[in-house]
Amino acid sequence: MNKISQLAARILLGQIFLISGLQKIGGYEGTQGYMEAMGVPGMLLPLVIALEVVGGLAIVAGWQTKLASMALAAFTLAAAMIFHNNFSDQIQMIMFMKNIAITGGFMLLLAYGAGAYSIDGYRIKS
Repeated sequence: MNKISQLAARILLGQIFLISGLQKIGGYEGTQGYMEAMGVPGMLLPLVIALEVVGGLAIVAGWQTKLASMALAAFTLAAAMIFHNNFSDQIQMIMFMKNIAITGGFMLLLAYGAGAYSIDGYRIKS
């Protein structure tokens, strides 16, 4: 049961970033404008997309899980503080707490690794 739970957790954590990164490609100008309105240089958007897509895939596959978890945890925490810091808006407070919870999930992956059903787990056995 632990092996399946670890795989499911990685899929649930990784898919949100994979989907978000792909959606940013389709809504590039809007996302870039939103970033700039929040004080983040729009020229960083390609890096954000790459981190979300590659990082999300890495988490799902369980490849370089600790490195991907560290990068996505830092990114998610930074996004919470930059984009979801208006605590008088209930939706923004919920989004902030969601990001904090996701960061916690990445911290668990960082501490315990990807598990058996992963590329990292396969490499450990070999």
